[in-house]
Amino acid sequence: MFKKILIANRGEIALRVLRACREMGIKTVTVHSEADSRALHVRFADESVCIGPAEASKSYLHIPAIISAAEITGADAIHPGYGFLSENAEFARLCAKCGVTFIGPTPEAMRAWGDKVTSRENAKKYGLPLLPGSGVLKDGAHAIEEAKRIGFPVILKASGGGGGRGMRIVRKEGEVLANFLAATREADAGFKNPDVYCEKYVELPRHIEFQVLADQHGGVWTLGERECSLQRRHQKVIEEAPSPAMTPERRQEMAETIRRAILDTGYTTLGTLEFIMDESGKLYFLEMNTRVQVEHPVTEMVTGLDLVSLQIRAAAGEKLVLPDTRPWSFRGHAIECRVNAEDPKTFAPSPGLITEYFPPGGTGVRVDSGVYGGWRVPPNYDSLLAKVIVHAPTRAEAISRMRRALDEFIVGGIKTNIELHKRLLRDEEVLRGVMTTRTIERLLGG
Repeated sequence: MFKKILIANRGEIALRVLRACREMGIKTVTVHSEADSRALHVRFADESVCIGPAEASKSYLHIPAIISAAEITGADAIHPGYGFLSENAEFARLCAKCGVTFIGPTPEAMRAWGDKVTSRENAKKYGLPLLPGSGVLKDGAHAIEEAKRIGFPVILKASGGGGGRGMRIVRKEGEVLANFLAATREADAGFKNPDVYCEKYVELPRHIEFQVLADQHGGVWTLGERECSLQRRHQKVIEEAPSPAMTPERRQEMAETIRRAILDTGYTTLGTLEFIMDESGKLYFLEMNTRVQVEHPVTEMVTGLDLVSLQIRAAAGEKLVLPDTRPWSFRGHAIECRVNAEDPKTFAPSPGLITEYFPPGGTGVRVDSGVYGGWRVPPNYDSLLAKVIVHAPTRAEAISRMRRALDEFIVGGIKTNIELHKRLLRDEEVLRGVMTTRTIERLLGG
Protein backbone atom coordinates (compact mmCIF):
# COMPACT_ATOMS: atom_id res chain seq x y z
CA MET A 1 0.00 0.00 0.00
CA PHE A 2 1.08 3.59 -0.61
CA LYS A 3 2.75 5.51 2.20
CA LYS A 4 2.00 9.02 0.93
CA ILE A 5 -0.41 10.24 -1.74
CA LEU A 6 -0.30 13.64 -3.40
CA ILE A 7 -3.79 14.92 -4.30
CA ALA A 8 -3.55 16.91 -7.51
CA ASN A 9 -6.84 18.76 -7.20
CA ARG A 10 -8.79 21.22 -5.07
CA GLY A 11 -12.17 21.77 -3.42
CA GLU A 12 -14.55 19.02 -2.41
CA ILE A 13 -12.89 16.22 -4.40
CA ALA A 14 -9.50 16.95 -2.81
CA LEU A 15 -11.14 16.63 0.60
CA ARG A 16 -12.96 13.47 -0.46
CA VAL A 17 -9.70 11.78 -1.44
CA LEU A 18 -7.94 13.14 1.65
CA ARG A 19 -10.56 11.59 3.92
CA ALA A 20 -10.24 8.20 2.25
CA CYS A 21 -6.45 8.35 2.69
CA ARG A 22 -6.77 9.28 6.35
CA GLU A 23 -9.05 6.32 7.04
CA MET A 24 -6.58 4.03 5.28
CA GLY A 25 -3.64 5.35 7.31
CA ILE A 26 -1.98 7.00 4.30
CA LYS A 27 -0.17 10.34 4.63
CA THR A 28 -1.43 13.12 2.36
CA VAL A 29 0.09 15.98 0.39
CA THR A 30 -2.12 18.55 -1.25
CA VAL A 31 -1.17 21.17 -3.81
CA HIS A 32 -2.70 24.59 -4.05
CA SER A 33 -2.63 27.80 -6.01
CA GLU A 34 -2.04 31.16 -4.35
CA ALA A 35 -5.82 31.73 -4.47
CA ASP A 36 -6.41 28.55 -2.45
CA SER A 37 -3.87 29.11 0.32
CA ARG A 38 -6.66 29.16 2.97
CA ALA A 39 -8.66 26.28 1.49
CA LEU A 40 -9.75 23.33 3.60
CA HIS A 41 -7.79 20.82 1.55
CA VAL A 42 -4.68 22.77 2.51
CA ARG A 43 -5.62 22.97 6.18
CA PHE A 44 -6.44 19.27 6.64
CA ALA A 45 -3.55 17.69 4.72
CA ASP A 46 -0.36 16.46 6.38
CA GLU A 47 1.63 18.63 3.96
CA SER A 48 0.73 21.16 1.29
CA VAL A 49 2.74 22.76 -1.51
CA CYS A 50 1.96 25.98 -3.37
CA ILE A 51 2.38 25.26 -7.07
CA GLY A 52 1.63 28.62 -8.69
CA PRO A 53 -0.71 31.57 -9.15
CA ALA A 54 -4.49 31.44 -9.37
CA GLU A 55 -4.67 30.62 -13.07
CA ALA A 56 -5.24 26.87 -13.43
CA SER A 57 -2.87 26.70 -16.40
CA LYS A 58 -0.07 27.88 -14.11
CA SER A 59 -0.99 25.73 -11.10
CA TYR A 60 -3.44 22.79 -11.16
CA LEU A 61 -2.71 22.10 -14.84
CA HIS A 62 1.04 22.70 -14.56
CA ILE A 63 2.46 19.18 -14.78
CA PRO A 64 6.12 19.98 -13.88
CA ALA A 65 5.05 21.76 -10.69
CA ILE A 66 2.82 18.88 -9.58
CA ILE A 67 5.40 16.18 -10.23
CA SER A 68 8.06 18.29 -8.51
CA ALA A 69 5.77 18.61 -5.48
CA ALA A 70 5.45 14.81 -5.37
CA GLU A 71 9.21 14.37 -5.58
CA ILE A 72 10.15 16.89 -2.90
CA THR A 73 7.56 15.54 -0.45
CA GLY A 74 8.32 11.88 -1.13
CA ALA A 75 4.82 10.99 -2.35
CA ASP A 76 4.71 7.59 -4.01
CA ALA A 77 1.35 8.10 -5.74
CA ILE A 78 -0.77 10.90 -7.21
CA HIS A 79 -4.56 10.98 -7.15
CA PRO A 80 -5.88 13.40 -9.82
CA GLY A 81 -9.54 13.57 -8.68
CA TYR A 82 -11.77 14.70 -11.56
CA GLY A 83 -11.24 17.50 -14.06
CA PHE A 84 -7.83 19.18 -14.41
CA LEU A 85 -5.30 16.41 -15.26
CA SER A 86 -7.45 13.41 -14.39
CA GLU A 87 -7.82 12.28 -18.02
CA ASN A 88 -4.48 13.50 -19.34
CA ALA A 89 -2.60 10.46 -20.69
CA GLU A 90 0.67 12.38 -20.93
CA PHE A 91 0.47 13.25 -17.23
CA ALA A 92 -0.12 9.59 -16.40
CA ARG A 93 2.87 8.63 -18.57
CA LEU A 94 5.15 11.18 -16.90
CA CYS A 95 4.08 10.01 -13.44
CA ALA A 96 5.16 6.47 -14.33
CA LYS A 97 8.41 7.73 -15.85
CA CYS A 98 9.17 9.55 -12.58
CA GLY A 99 8.42 6.49 -10.45
CA VAL A 100 5.12 7.82 -9.06
CA THR A 101 1.94 5.75 -9.35
CA PHE A 102 -0.91 7.49 -11.13
CA ILE A 103 -4.15 6.47 -9.38
CA GLY A 104 -6.19 5.83 -12.48
CA PRO A 105 -5.91 3.93 -15.74
CA THR A 106 -2.71 3.34 -17.67
CA PRO A 107 -1.95 5.91 -20.39
CA GLU A 108 -2.82 3.27 -22.99
CA ALA A 109 -6.20 2.50 -21.42
CA MET A 110 -6.90 6.21 -21.02
CA ARG A 111 -6.25 6.81 -24.71
CA ALA A 112 -8.31 3.78 -25.70
CA TRP A 113 -11.37 4.77 -23.67
CA GLY A 114 -10.89 8.49 -23.05
CA ASP A 115 -10.84 9.58 -26.68
CA LYS A 116 -14.43 9.73 -27.88
CA VAL A 117 -13.79 8.31 -31.37
CA THR A 118 -11.55 5.49 -30.16
CA SER A 119 -13.99 4.59 -27.39
CA ARG A 120 -16.78 4.31 -29.99
CA GLU A 121 -14.60 1.82 -31.85
CA ASN A 122 -14.11 -0.15 -28.62
CA ALA A 123 -17.82 -0.06 -27.95
CA LYS A 124 -18.58 -1.42 -31.40
CA LYS A 125 -15.98 -4.17 -31.02
CA TYR A 126 -17.42 -5.36 -27.70
CA GLY A 127 -21.08 -5.15 -28.58
CA LEU A 128 -22.11 -1.96 -26.80
CA PRO A 129 -25.00 -0.32 -28.68
CA LEU A 130 -24.05 2.77 -30.70
CA LEU A 131 -25.89 5.59 -32.39
CA PRO A 132 -25.02 6.05 -36.08
CA GLY A 133 -21.91 8.23 -36.18
CA SER A 134 -18.67 9.13 -37.91
CA GLY A 135 -14.97 9.01 -37.29
CA VAL A 136 -12.91 12.19 -36.97
CA LEU A 137 -14.12 14.71 -39.55
CA LYS A 138 -11.35 15.83 -41.89
CA ASP A 139 -12.85 19.13 -43.01
CA GLY A 140 -16.11 20.94 -43.67
CA ALA A 141 -16.89 18.94 -46.82
CA HIS A 142 -16.38 15.68 -44.94
CA ALA A 143 -18.63 16.95 -42.14
CA ILE A 144 -21.42 17.69 -44.64
CA GLU A 145 -21.00 14.29 -46.28
CA GLU A 146 -21.16 12.39 -42.98
CA ALA A 147 -24.07 14.42 -41.63
CA LYS A 148 -26.10 13.65 -44.77
CA ARG A 149 -25.21 9.95 -44.52
CA ILE A 150 -26.28 9.75 -40.85
CA GLY A 151 -29.40 11.84 -41.36
CA PHE A 152 -30.42 15.08 -39.67
CA PRO A 153 -30.49 16.12 -36.91
CA VAL A 154 -26.90 15.34 -35.94
CA ILE A 155 -24.67 16.56 -33.15
CA LEU A 156 -21.03 17.58 -33.61
CA LYS A 157 -18.79 16.64 -30.67
CA ALA A 158 -15.22 17.23 -29.59
CA SER A 159 -13.25 13.98 -29.72
CA GLY A 160 -11.00 14.87 -26.81
CA GLY A 161 -13.35 16.41 -24.26
CA GLY A 162 -16.81 16.78 -22.79
CA GLY A 163 -18.93 18.99 -20.56
CA GLY A 164 -20.74 20.55 -23.51
CA ARG A 165 -17.69 22.25 -25.03
CA GLY A 166 -17.21 21.60 -28.73
CA MET A 167 -20.82 20.44 -29.14
CA ARG A 168 -23.17 21.74 -31.82
CA ILE A 169 -26.62 20.48 -32.84
CA VAL A 170 -27.18 20.67 -36.60
CA ARG A 171 -30.65 20.27 -38.10
CA LYS A 172 -30.04 20.91 -41.80
CA GLU A 173 -27.26 20.79 -44.38
CA GLY A 174 -26.82 24.55 -44.63
CA GLU A 175 -25.85 24.74 -40.93
CA VAL A 176 -23.10 22.11 -41.02
CA LEU A 177 -20.08 24.12 -42.13
CA ALA A 178 -20.41 27.03 -39.71
CA ASN A 179 -21.09 24.70 -36.79
CA PHE A 180 -18.20 22.40 -37.74
CA LEU A 181 -15.78 25.35 -37.74
CA ALA A 182 -17.14 26.64 -34.42
CA ALA A 183 -16.96 23.21 -32.78
CA THR A 184 -13.39 22.71 -34.04
CA ARG A 185 -12.27 26.07 -32.61
CA GLU A 186 -13.95 25.40 -29.28
CA ALA A 187 -12.48 21.88 -29.06
CA ASP A 188 -9.00 23.17 -29.78
CA ALA A 189 -9.31 25.97 -27.22
CA GLY A 190 -10.82 23.74 -24.53
CA PHE A 191 -8.88 20.50 -24.96
CA LYS A 192 -5.87 21.33 -27.21
CA ASN A 193 -7.39 18.84 -29.63
CA PRO A 194 -9.39 20.17 -32.60
CA ASP A 195 -10.77 16.77 -33.67
CA VAL A 196 -14.55 16.65 -34.04
CA TYR A 197 -16.94 13.85 -35.00
CA CYS A 198 -20.69 13.65 -35.47
CA GLU A 199 -23.46 11.26 -34.52
CA LYS A 200 -27.23 11.02 -34.74
CA TYR A 201 -29.00 13.43 -32.39
CA VAL A 202 -31.82 12.17 -30.17
CA GLU A 203 -34.38 14.90 -29.48
CA LEU A 204 -35.61 13.84 -26.01
CA PRO A 205 -32.92 11.61 -24.51
CA ARG A 206 -32.27 10.43 -21.01
CA HIS A 207 -28.67 10.33 -19.81
CA ILE A 208 -27.78 7.14 -17.94
CA GLU A 209 -24.30 6.05 -16.86
CA PHE A 210 -22.89 2.81 -15.49
CA GLN A 211 -20.20 2.61 -12.80
CA VAL A 212 -17.46 0.02 -13.23
CA LEU A 213 -14.53 -0.99 -11.04
CA ALA A 214 -11.64 -3.29 -11.95
CA ASP A 215 -8.44 -4.44 -10.30
CA GLN A 216 -5.14 -5.77 -11.68
CA HIS A 217 -6.10 -9.40 -11.01
CA GLY A 218 -8.97 -9.80 -13.46
CA GLY A 219 -11.69 -8.64 -11.09
CA VAL A 220 -14.36 -6.53 -12.78
CA TRP A 221 -17.53 -5.27 -11.12
CA THR A 222 -20.44 -3.32 -12.59
CA LEU A 223 -21.99 -1.32 -9.78
CA GLY A 224 -25.28 -0.29 -11.32
CA GLU A 225 -26.35 2.89 -13.04
CA ARG A 226 -26.98 6.54 -12.29
CA GLU A 227 -29.69 8.73 -13.79
CA CYS A 228 -28.09 12.02 -14.94
CA SER A 229 -30.76 13.43 -17.24
CA LEU A 230 -31.27 16.66 -15.28
CA GLN A 231 -28.75 18.84 -17.07
CA ARG A 232 -28.38 22.42 -18.16
CA ARG A 233 -26.28 23.03 -21.26
CA HIS A 234 -24.81 19.52 -20.96
CA GLN A 235 -23.77 20.15 -17.35
CA LYS A 236 -25.29 17.77 -14.80
CA VAL A 237 -27.39 19.35 -12.05
CA ILE A 238 -29.05 16.44 -10.19
CA GLU A 239 -28.11 12.75 -10.28
CA GLU A 240 -29.73 9.71 -8.70
CA ALA A 241 -29.31 5.96 -8.35
CA PRO A 242 -30.82 3.74 -9.44
CA SER A 243 -32.42 5.16 -12.59
CA PRO A 244 -36.24 5.04 -12.55
CA ALA A 245 -36.06 4.18 -16.27
CA MET A 246 -34.15 0.92 -15.85
CA THR A 247 -35.60 -2.55 -15.47
CA PRO A 248 -33.77 -5.39 -13.71
CA GLU A 249 -33.54 -7.27 -17.02
CA ARG A 250 -32.00 -4.35 -18.92
CA ARG A 251 -29.65 -3.65 -16.01
CA GLN A 252 -28.38 -7.21 -16.01
CA GLU A 253 -27.96 -7.27 -19.79
CA MET A 254 -25.98 -4.01 -19.77
CA ALA A 255 -23.90 -5.08 -16.77
CA GLU A 256 -22.73 -8.25 -18.52
CA THR A 257 -21.93 -6.49 -21.80
CA ILE A 258 -19.98 -3.75 -20.02
CA ARG A 259 -18.17 -6.25 -17.82
CA ARG A 260 -16.90 -8.19 -20.84
CA ALA A 261 -15.69 -5.00 -22.55
CA ILE A 262 -13.80 -3.81 -19.47
CA LEU A 263 -12.29 -7.24 -18.85
CA ASP A 264 -11.14 -7.71 -22.45
CA THR A 265 -9.50 -4.29 -22.68
CA GLY A 266 -7.52 -4.78 -19.47
CA TYR A 267 -8.93 -1.70 -17.76
CA THR A 268 -7.93 -1.61 -14.05
CA THR A 269 -9.53 1.21 -12.08
CA LEU A 270 -12.78 3.14 -11.63
CA GLY A 271 -14.58 4.15 -14.78
CA THR A 272 -18.00 5.32 -15.96
CA LEU A 273 -19.63 4.43 -19.25
CA GLU A 274 -22.20 7.00 -20.34
CA PHE A 275 -25.25 6.20 -22.46
CA ILE A 276 -28.27 8.00 -23.81
CA MET A 277 -31.69 6.38 -23.80
CA ASP A 278 -34.03 7.26 -26.62
CA GLU A 279 -37.80 7.68 -26.44
CA SER A 280 -38.35 3.94 -26.99
CA GLY A 281 -36.07 2.96 -24.10
CA LYS A 282 -33.06 1.85 -26.17
CA LEU A 283 -29.60 2.63 -24.80
CA TYR A 284 -26.69 3.92 -26.90
CA PHE A 285 -23.07 4.30 -25.79
CA LEU A 286 -21.77 7.87 -25.67
CA GLU A 287 -18.35 7.86 -24.00
CA MET A 288 -16.34 6.63 -21.07
CA ASN A 289 -14.94 8.76 -18.24
CA THR A 290 -11.71 7.17 -17.02
CA ARG A 291 -11.76 8.70 -13.53
CA VAL A 292 -13.87 9.11 -10.43
CA GLN A 293 -17.08 11.01 -11.25
CA VAL A 294 -18.47 14.06 -9.47
CA GLU A 295 -21.62 12.03 -8.79
CA HIS A 296 -19.90 8.94 -7.38
CA PRO A 297 -21.50 9.44 -3.90
CA VAL A 298 -24.95 8.30 -5.06
CA THR A 299 -23.45 4.95 -6.07
CA GLU A 300 -21.65 4.76 -2.74
CA MET A 301 -24.91 5.36 -0.89
CA VAL A 302 -26.85 2.60 -2.68
CA THR A 303 -24.03 0.03 -2.71
CA GLY A 304 -22.39 0.69 0.66
CA LEU A 305 -18.95 0.87 -1.00
CA ASP A 306 -16.19 3.47 -0.63
CA LEU A 307 -15.27 3.91 -4.30
CA VAL A 308 -12.27 6.16 -3.70
CA SER A 309 -10.74 3.74 -1.21
CA LEU A 310 -11.27 0.87 -3.66
CA GLN A 311 -9.74 2.95 -6.45
CA ILE A 312 -6.63 3.51 -4.32
CA ARG A 313 -6.42 -0.17 -3.38
CA ALA A 314 -6.71 -1.21 -7.03
CA ALA A 315 -3.91 1.21 -8.01
CA ALA A 316 -1.71 -0.25 -5.26
CA GLY A 317 -2.12 -3.69 -6.84
CA GLU A 318 -4.39 -5.19 -4.22
CA LYS A 319 -6.82 -7.94 -5.16
CA LEU A 320 -10.20 -6.45 -4.41
CA VAL A 321 -12.73 -8.53 -2.53
CA LEU A 322 -16.31 -7.58 -3.37
CA PRO A 323 -19.52 -9.58 -3.61
CA ASP A 324 -19.81 -10.97 -7.14
CA THR A 325 -23.44 -10.01 -7.64
CA ARG A 326 -24.60 -9.46 -11.23
CA PRO A 327 -26.21 -7.06 -11.47
CA TRP A 328 -25.47 -5.24 -8.22
CA SER A 329 -28.25 -5.20 -5.67
CA PHE A 330 -29.17 -1.69 -4.59
CA ARG A 331 -30.15 -0.70 -1.08
CA GLY A 332 -32.70 2.09 -1.29
CA HIS A 333 -32.41 5.23 -3.39
CA ALA A 334 -29.93 8.14 -3.45
CA ILE A 335 -30.06 11.62 -4.97
CA GLU A 336 -27.33 14.24 -5.36
CA CYS A 337 -27.81 17.98 -5.93
CA ARG A 338 -24.87 20.07 -7.12
CA VAL A 339 -24.96 23.41 -5.34
CA ASN A 340 -23.09 26.00 -7.40
CA ALA A 341 -22.03 29.58 -6.77
CA GLU A 342 -24.05 31.12 -9.57
CA ASP A 343 -26.82 33.61 -10.21
CA PRO A 344 -30.14 31.68 -10.13
CA LYS A 345 -31.53 33.75 -13.04
CA THR A 346 -28.58 34.30 -15.38
CA PHE A 347 -26.45 31.35 -14.21
CA ALA A 348 -23.39 33.58 -14.26
CA PRO A 349 -20.73 32.58 -11.70
CA SER A 350 -21.09 34.28 -8.31
CA PRO A 351 -17.66 34.31 -6.64
CA GLY A 352 -17.07 36.26 -3.46
CA LEU A 353 -17.04 36.07 0.32
CA ILE A 354 -19.25 33.46 2.01
CA THR A 355 -20.55 35.37 5.03
CA GLU A 356 -22.61 32.51 6.45
CA TYR A 357 -22.52 28.77 5.84
CA PHE A 358 -24.75 26.13 7.40
CA PRO A 359 -24.93 22.77 5.61
CA PRO A 360 -27.88 20.43 6.18
CA GLY A 361 -27.63 17.27 8.26
CA GLY A 362 -29.76 14.58 9.84
CA THR A 363 -30.55 11.00 8.96
CA GLY A 364 -29.49 9.98 5.46
CA VAL A 365 -27.92 13.32 4.53
CA ARG A 366 -24.31 13.73 3.36
CA VAL A 367 -22.65 16.96 2.24
CA ASP A 368 -19.36 16.90 0.30
CA SER A 369 -17.98 20.43 0.27
CA GLY A 370 -14.73 22.35 0.35
CA VAL A 371 -16.04 25.70 1.61
CA TYR A 372 -16.82 27.37 4.94
CA GLY A 373 -18.09 30.63 6.39
CA GLY A 374 -15.44 33.28 5.81
CA TRP A 375 -14.07 31.55 2.70
CA ARG A 376 -13.81 33.68 -0.44
CA VAL A 377 -14.87 31.73 -3.51
CA PRO A 378 -12.29 32.53 -6.20
CA PRO A 379 -13.42 33.37 -9.75
CA ASN A 380 -10.79 31.17 -11.34
CA TYR A 381 -12.33 27.70 -11.08
CA ASP A 382 -15.50 25.65 -11.39
CA SER A 383 -18.45 27.14 -9.47
CA LEU A 384 -19.27 23.94 -7.52
CA LEU A 385 -19.66 24.73 -3.80
CA ALA A 386 -21.09 21.53 -2.40
CA LYS A 387 -22.83 18.29 -3.22
CA VAL A 388 -25.86 17.41 -1.12
CA ILE A 389 -26.49 13.67 -1.18
CA VAL A 390 -29.43 11.95 0.46
CA HIS A 391 -30.30 8.29 0.92
CA ALA A 392 -33.69 6.77 1.77
CA PRO A 393 -35.56 3.46 1.36
CA THR A 394 -37.55 4.70 -1.67
CA ARG A 395 -37.26 7.35 -4.37
CA ALA A 396 -40.25 9.27 -3.02
CA GLU A 397 -38.70 9.35 0.44
CA ALA A 398 -35.35 10.43 -1.00
CA ILE A 399 -37.02 13.35 -2.81
CA SER A 400 -38.77 14.38 0.40
CA ARG A 401 -35.50 14.15 2.34
CA MET A 402 -33.65 16.24 -0.26
CA ARG A 403 -36.34 18.94 -0.13
CA ARG A 404 -35.90 19.13 3.63
CA ALA A 405 -32.11 19.24 3.31
CA LEU A 406 -32.18 22.05 0.75
CA ASP A 407 -34.54 24.06 2.96
CA GLU A 408 -31.90 23.84 5.72
CA PHE A 409 -28.94 24.81 3.54
CA ILE A 410 -27.79 28.37 4.27
CA VAL A 411 -25.14 30.09 2.14
CA GLY A 412 -24.78 33.83 2.74
CA GLY A 413 -22.94 36.53 0.83
CA ILE A 414 -23.07 34.93 -2.63
CA LYS A 415 -25.76 33.63 -4.95
CA THR A 416 -26.45 29.89 -5.41
CA ASN A 417 -28.66 27.62 -7.50
CA ILE A 418 -30.45 26.08 -4.49
CA GLU A 419 -33.82 27.47 -5.63
CA LEU A 420 -33.45 25.71 -8.99
CA HIS A 421 -33.03 22.40 -7.16
CA LYS A 422 -36.16 23.07 -5.13
CA ARG A 423 -38.15 23.81 -8.29
CA LEU A 424 -36.89 20.65 -9.97
CA LEU A 425 -37.87 18.49 -7.02
CA ARG A 426 -41.45 19.72 -7.37
CA ASP A 427 -41.62 19.36 -11.15
CA GLU A 428 -44.13 16.79 -12.42
CA GLU A 429 -41.69 15.12 -14.84
CA VAL A 430 -39.13 14.70 -12.07
CA LEU A 431 -41.66 13.39 -9.57
CA ARG A 432 -42.89 10.83 -12.09
CA GLY A 433 -39.32 9.86 -13.00
CA VAL A 434 -39.78 10.63 -16.71
CA MET A 435 -37.32 13.53 -17.02
CA THR A 436 -35.07 14.02 -20.04
CA THR A 437 -32.06 16.21 -20.77
CA ARG A 438 -34.58 18.86 -21.90
CA THR A 439 -36.51 19.01 -18.61
CA ILE A 440 -34.56 21.96 -17.18
CA GLU A 441 -34.77 23.81 -20.47
CA ARG A 442 -38.56 23.38 -20.42
CA LEU A 443 -38.79 24.40 -16.76
CA LEU A 444 -36.83 27.59 -17.41
CA GLY A 445 -38.78 28.37 -20.54
CA GLY A 446 -35.69 28.31 -22.72
